[in-house]
Amino acid sequence: MTAELVVPAPISSPAAAPAAGGDPLLQSKFAVPEPPSFLVARPRLTERLARGVREPVTLVVGPAGAGKTQLVATWAAEGTPGYPIGWITLEEEDGPSDAFWAYILEALRRAGVPVAASLSVPRAGGAADRSFLVRLASALAEQPEPVVLVLDGVSNLTSPHWATDLEFVLRHAGRMLRLVLVGRWDPPLPLHRYRLAGRLEEVRSEDLAFTSDEAAELLILHQVPLSRDGMSQLLQHTEGWAAGLRLFAMALEDAGDAESLIATITGNEATIAEYFVDEVLRIQPAHVRTFLLETSILDTFTPELAEAVTGRADARWLLSALCRQNAFVQPAGDGLTAYRCHRLFAELLQAQLSREAHERIPELHRRAASWFAGAGQITEAISHASAAGDWALAATIVVEDYAIGRLLLDGRESRLSEQLSALPDDLESPEGAVVAAALALSKRDVETSAGHLERAEELMMSSPAGYSPALALAHLVTDVVLARLRDDLDGVLHAAAAAEEMLAETPPQRLERHGELRALVLGARGDAQSRVGAIDAAAVTLTEVANTVAGSCEGVRIGALSHLALIEAHRGRLRHAEKLADQATELADRIGGTASRPVGAELALAWVAMERYDIDTAGRHLRAADPRRIRPADGMIHAAFALIRSRRLQARGELRGALTALGDAGHVPGGLAAPCWLTRQVTLTQARLLVTMSRPDQALETVGRLSEPEADDATVVRAAALAAAGDAQQAWELVEPLAGAAGVAGPVSLEAWLVLATVAARRGEVDDARGALRQALRAAAPESQRRAVQQVWADLRRVLRDDDELAAQYKQLQGGAHASPAASADAGVVVFEALSKREMEVLQGMAAMLPTEEIAATLYVSVNTVKTHVRSILRKLSASRRNEAVRRARSLGLI
Repeated sequence: MTAELVVPAPISSPAAAPAAGGDPLLQSKFAVPEPPSFLVARPRLTERLARGVREPVTLVVGPAGAGKTQLVATWAAEGTPGYPIGWITLEEEDGPSDAFWAYILEALRRAGVPVAASLSVPRAGGAADRSFLVRLASALAEQPEPVVLVLDGVSNLTSPHWATDLEFVLRHAGRMLRLVLVGRWDPPLPLHRYRLAGRLEEVRSEDLAFTSDEAAELLILHQVPLSRDGMSQLLQHTEGWAAGLRLFAMALEDAGDAESLIATITGNEATIAEYFVDEVLRIQPAHVRTFLLETSILDTFTPELAEAVTGRADARWLLSALCRQNAFVQPAGDGLTAYRCHRLFAELLQAQLSREAHERIPELHRRAASWFAGAGQITEAISHASAAGDWALAATIVVEDYAIGRLLLDGRESRLSEQLSALPDDLESPEGAVVAAALALSKRDVETSAGHLERAEELMMSSPAGYSPALALAHLVTDVVLARLRDDLDGVLHAAAAAEEMLAETPPQRLERHGELRALVLGARGDAQSRVGAIDAAAVTLTEVANTVAGSCEGVRIGALSHLALIEAHRGRLRHAEKLADQATELADRIGGTASRPVGAELALAWVAMERYDIDTAGRHLRAADPRRIRPADGMIHAAFALIRSRRLQARGELRGALTALGDAGHVPGGLAAPCWLTRQVTLTQARLLVTMSRPDQALETVGRLSEPEADDATVVRAAALAAAGDAQQAWELVEPLAGAAGVAGPVSLEAWLVLATVAARRGEVDDARGALRQALRAAAPESQRRAVQQVWADLRRVLRDDDELAAQYKQLQGGAHASPAASADAGVVVFEALSKREMEVLQGMAAMLPTEEIAATLYVSVNTVKTHVRSILRKLSASRRNEAVRRARSLGLI
């Protein structure tokens, strides 16, 4: 059985202690304590006491030094209750019945209650006899006015008999007895009964804590000036504990600069430490004292954690008892599921632990680390492992928790990286080497990371016990990220394939907690597939990443969405590309930070706008897509930027500038290579420009340098160059099989029809030209692909001259069918596609000049969703501002 907890009362000298058997009563025990020289008035609490004595029981409970006795003494000295008061200061020796009731009777007599001399004190031992209690209750009930009995130090009475007997008297005294009970924990009275009846006033620890105004008044009395920030820091440190504030004030009185000293003074300061040792720690039972010292390494802790650290099976009982006794241990939050020590008390305990059992501290931290790791609380686990100086354990916790992905994703500014920043580089453990490799990658130190991974592999191979699946997976995932940063595409694909096999064998519950592992691997694989030219496989992989629901890998999802949007724009699936880019920007807006406005998504939107021949919108997105924002440099971003910029310059008639811009699409030194499909698109765009600039021979030479010069996309450009060179027949023969053929990409098929129309027009074959142009316009309509049509329109304009059907088809592609006759002021405005129902609702809100938040509230959607719709509306109406969009919508008859 665990011994009962004891918190000491002030020690009396042997000569002064009351004793049974006729010893005189000590007069000092009836005296109301004198106020100290530094008394702070606390009317908010004395008023509660004055209200409380109107009911049978008033309880003042708090830890040592909370100011309980002084508060009640101040209230009693003010004479505010209006009733006679009897005061008794109780000590442990007053527990026997004869001593306890002797003091009760004497206190009542001193308060004016005519207790008959014949009412003799009960004998020592056990409870008082019923006759004594009945006669006392009857005598009290006959009084003309209530009497208040203050029992200070009731926690010093260990036997429950006094409470049972006194409560009997209280119930039968006819409301003529009022009790004020002062102690460190609740007395064994049926308090719940009085609480439910509304006849109990309680002043507890949180009420006794000094407010900022009260603390400021105390410091003024001590002549210690502190600023508002200094006062806030002092209150936070002491948690309003009265004795702590007083001792701090005394320590600061002689300080030259109390403001600077306040940040350094702790609970280990001599006078505070002495108070704690004397009042709380010294007389705790040995097992309780050890329990407090060992749990002092913890901040907030549960009974289960305390049991794991101390090895005791009764931690729950001990914590509950300490909490009840106000021994500076208190619940953390609601209920009794977690506890914490008072800050100053924790500092004292930690100092005592360092002095008494310094060699035990690392083991205590290791136990805490193991418990937190088992509970999945990796941050706390690593904190304790590092406090123990056990870096091998810290690294093992990261690896075995499958948290290596968090380290790779969050970078060097994350809490996890900060905790592991002191990890030794030469730690002889494979887990340590893998974690060191991941830390190096967070700093973009590729070579150091590679060295650590090689060392990790050697340690894994040489370990006689082998290695765990978690370690193997951590090594592979880190290798995937390393290979990607090295631009080692084959290495990425190889390591990703091995990592996926390991992921398939990983416990599902682990993957649920660490979905970032799969997202990292798939994201790197999809990126590598794209760069080596496996564009269809890349689209499938990146779509899987984009659809992941793991909340910890938004950055990977944004990257996948942006990359996929560029692929879809390249494929000619403009609507899908726009949707993906909008999802990426909306996700980036939602999480904020450095991920806001992803460059890849902006480039995809610029690509879509350019294909729709919306030059202004494309320019706006290009300005937001600065390739220099990407670290490390990414050839895909640089190539896409150069490609779209070139197309925009060509649309503005700046052909030489457009050709020069493509020169910026080359490999970026030290960066990732551009996908081969994108570099191919750059080369083909260069060839098309050369055709437009009447340099067909150079165009043919450029196409011939491609890796697959006979592919469909190159064949169409070669045909255009041959037609420009005057070889119309060969051009026709090359391109005719591609126009409208199954399996030919949409943009290639569109371009093939346009080449056929151009060749036929040059031959004077008007019907064939019209037929081919009709097919081209039909192919361009679903995705509003205007750029390709506009680039050859000068050669085909005369074909439309006498064909009303073609003219209407062309006008519809340009958006003219949506314009109203009154739209003369905006005759040049192009409406690229119809607004959706939700976009029309948002547009109505914009027209009513409602703020974004109000539009969102009206439509029951999020603010970010409204922002996404606004961006889409601006694109579709070729507007740069909301008011411009509203004006154009009105001119087009949309609103």
